[in-house]
Amino acid sequence: MFGACLLNRPAVRAGRMCRRQLLATAHGIGKAQFSTSIHPKTKFYVTQPIFYVNSEPHIGHFYTMVLSDTIKRFADLCGKTTKLSSGTDEHGQKIQQAADLANEPPLDFCTRYSDKFRSLAVAANTSATDFIRTTSDDHHTAVRKFWQRLVDGGFIYKGEHSGWYAVSDEAYYTSTQVEERVNDKGESGMYAIESGKRVEWVSEVNYKFRMSVFGERLLKWIEENPSVIYPAVRRNEVLGWLRMGLEDLSVSRPRNRQQWGISVPGDSDHTIYVWVDALINYLTVDGFAQSDVLPFFPPDVQVVGKDIVRFHAVYWPALLMAANLPLPRRILAHAHWTMGAQKMSKSIGNVADPFVDIERFGVDALRYFIVRNGGIADDGDYSNDEVIVRYKKDLVGQLANLAARCLSERLGADLNVFARIGREQLDHAEPGDIALRDMLVALPDRVHVLFEQGEFGRGLALVFDALAVANKHVTENEPWLMVKQTPVPERLQVVLFYSLEAVRLASIMLLPVMPIKAAHLLDHLDITDNERMWTDARFGAGWQPLDRLRQSKPGVAQLFPKLE
Repeated sequence: MFGACLLNRPAVRAGRMCRRQLLATAHGIGKAQFSTSIHPKTKFYVTQPIFYVNSEPHIGHFYTMVLSDTIKRFADLCGKTTKLSSGTDEHGQKIQQAADLANEPPLDFCTRYSDKFRSLAVAANTSATDFIRTTSDDHHTAVRKFWQRLVDGGFIYKGEHSGWYAVSDEAYYTSTQVEERVNDKGESGMYAIESGKRVEWVSEVNYKFRMSVFGERLLKWIEENPSVIYPAVRRNEVLGWLRMGLEDLSVSRPRNRQQWGISVPGDSDHTIYVWVDALINYLTVDGFAQSDVLPFFPPDVQVVGKDIVRFHAVYWPALLMAANLPLPRRILAHAHWTMGAQKMSKSIGNVADPFVDIERFGVDALRYFIVRNGGIADDGDYSNDEVIVRYKKDLVGQLANLAARCLSERLGADLNVFARIGREQLDHAEPGDIALRDMLVALPDRVHVLFEQGEFGRGLALVFDALAVANKHVTENEPWLMVKQTPVPERLQVVLFYSLEAVRLASIMLLPVMPIKAAHLLDHLDITDNERMWTDARFGAGWQPLDRLRQSKPGVAQLFPKLE
């Protein structure tokens, strides 16, 4: 059992370490291979930020869930053994205040809202392998274990801390990060420049983390790994912060100011800072509470919103360095959603309820829109009209229309000759087919590059550009006239092959984004379950002979019903 002696003695010794010793320790961390991970290349770990349980889930949460799920499903498609963590962040002064306002015990309040986020994950058809709550016993154990590592390394000390604190952000800001403003009510006050949240001046005795000694190492890590923070605009933000120099980080709050949280081991008068508590969830879900052998850690991709980049790209790697744990391989910081070019706000009334829109448009159609239109570097603008445009133009007009036209019984597509046709077309194609053939040959690799970057919207644009060309190709070749000829020309099956090959390739590449509808499309093409990996997304590769005849299935037009 953790006793008072566990923290106090190492903390005193840490306080006496000279800066040269701390810098030497900090610079030595992470240079060798880490023994705490058994992370082979076949494993792939994606994390979502855990969601704060002080309000209803909104479309931004849906975007984060679906984007991280798309990354995980893409890794599945590439043959990886995957892990996707999700969950809820349930400690902190803000939760304590919200529970008091609701006249509920904090844990009951957290459970009620955590269940709403869990429900959204189900409604969004995400494939998370783990859903963590920071109020769980395992997480408390992991946080205390991590804290002790920081203490043992000499990186925790007790000291007075003064600064601007935003309860809404659960974060301290320096004097250069705040400004005086007048709010909508005409009241003057100090606000965080970065988040726009009101701050108050706080002076208190806290435990502090020697983050300042990791500045040079963090700079080197980012400069030597240019893609570790994406997009470049976020990477440059982080580099700018680091080049201004780091201060030590306050990592506790007095218990009389924040009761709802994990007590500092050995000092029940202090509560561990909620962001330190929250970040450790990525270790908890990989068994850190029970073992130092971590099957998936470090994360291959950590998906975060642009508003929490500082915590994930500065605080988190510094903490991991201090604890002698490996660093995340990539941090993907996506942009936010606006509505009518304005920030979404309940007070303005421009908010989107993901549960309502899933019911209205269908989960896969909404997933497609949110990934296609969602911003990575720049904010996306959300509107029902834009969802409808994507639905009608892309999903119905390009994808379903092409499949329905060419799978009609009247045209008689023979899927069993497509493997031969694909081989022949690679060797020799008619002049009118070459442009589409070359586009389909190059498409999977071009899309793969963008998907690996996290630029799914741009990758999807390429997919639907190819479908548009395939639609134009079939219109120009008029197979509905060919089928009336006697005898029916062999050219008919070549034309149908190009159209349905475009649908097959597109459907495989759409599986991470629209797992239900894309799978149904492949069912209509009689593409078996073991022919749906990314390696099968090659021109002509998907129609190999089976121990039976392939037979297309009718009814593809009903995949995307008319919107009411």
